[in-house]
Amino acid sequence: MHFPRLPDWLVYSAVVLALLFAALGRGERADAPPPPPDVAAPLGEAIGPASPFDPSVVVDVPSENGPATGTAFSIAESGVWLTARHVVEGCARAALVVGDGVGVATTVRVDPRGEAAVLLTEGGADPLPLALNEPLRRGQRAYHPGFPQGEPGEATSRLLGRETLVVRGRGARSEPVLVWAETGRTEGLEGTLGGLSGAPALDAQGRVVGVTIAESPRRGRIYTTAPEVVTATLASSGRRLAAPAAATGEPMTPQNYFYVADDLRRQLRVAQVVCLTA
Repeated sequence: MHFPRLPDWLVYSAVVLALLFAALGRGERADAPPPPPDVAAPLGEAIGPASPFDPSVVVDVPSENGPATGTAFSIAESGVWLTARHVVEGCARAALVVGDGVGVATTVRVDPRGEAAVLLTEGGADPLPLALNEPLRRGQRAYHPGFPQGEPGEATSRLLGRETLVVRGRGARSEPVLVWAETGRTEGLEGTLGGLSGAPALDAQGRVVGVTIAESPRRGRIYTTAPEVVTATLASSGRRLAAPAAATGEPMTPQNYFYVADDLRRQLRVAQVVCLTA
């Protein structure tokens, strides 16, 4: 039995097509991967100035201080630091921890009208840039690097708005604060964020927009000083250190804020502060 002989042109065409398909199949592709999903929530309206109609949060301060730890951060290389007032108020001695069992003595300047305090040392670390005059918008992120529970750690949050902090007991007063919803923290960190008091609240450009002063664990809230309170505290201590608007720090995102926080602690730009009463 004999099969019919195919025409030469058909054989050559089949060979050329086979070679063409083989070449195309082995060709290099340089397609870009699909873009990541946009997870950034749109920002809301700008936060206005403090108002007597802002909701209130009440804090009771005990009449006696005990040994306490918190966080402080550098705002001037000459040795000027910010922390939370309640961490250092009434301290017989306050020190910044710069190594295992090693501390640097500080001079405390407390503004009786606000919840921020200034610490002074002989020399300091590279300062964090301040953004106390920048507009704030609902939904914007903040990052809080410090020492929760006395250990290195951090949290992140989104801005909800303003409230009025009402302090009862020693140093009774009221002042405007910013309230943030906690959206993340150090992996494995459970329970209170105590010890994070005094930590900077940093924006996405790594600039200070406030001082972390309190939390409401059941509500998942973090409270920071309002920018105008920090400005007043610096003025009362004779320190006017508002950075130019162009000054920026290390950019921070939900994906890298723990790395940036580690760097800030290693560089002692963010340090643990210890208050002793004797």
